[in-house]
Amino acid sequence: MKVNPMIYRYQVRRLLPRLTQMKRLFACVSLLTVVALFLSCTRDQTTNAPAGSPVSQPSPAASPLTGFERDLQFIRNGQYTFVLVVSRKDGKPLDKEDGDFLRKNATQVVDWVISDGGKKAIGGTNFNFEEGNMELLKKRFVIEDYSNR
Repeated sequence: MKVNPMIYRYQVRRLLPRLTQMKRLFACVSLLTVVALFLSCTRDQTTNAPAGSPVSQPSPAASPLTGFERDLQFIRNGQYTFVLVVSRKDGKPLDKEDGDFLRKNATQVVDWVISDGGKKAIGGTNFNFEEGNMELLKKRFVIEDYSNR
């Protein structure tokens, strides 16, 4: 089926002004919506407190967490039942062999985070280590239980 070019040009000429009107209308409505949203996000400066009541002072900001505390909080946010901190008995940083040993003998740990300059590994799991390889791990590492602290 062949389209008559004259009819096609007529239809385009007839629809083109309507499309530009619709674009302008859409642009105006969008702009008004953005302005309304921007103006509605102002903070209310009035208070409901009576004039004679004392004004409460804002509480001091909490001190930022140290690296170890931040890493421990990251594991705790994982909702794990058991949180263990593993470090070497000699206090040196964990090396590749230690990491391989932990991956091989503590496979039930879901998340590991290395903290304190590589000296500690924080692990989170829902598996009770006492039923697993805890004795094997204690022969090589210092194990601290942070589960309920």
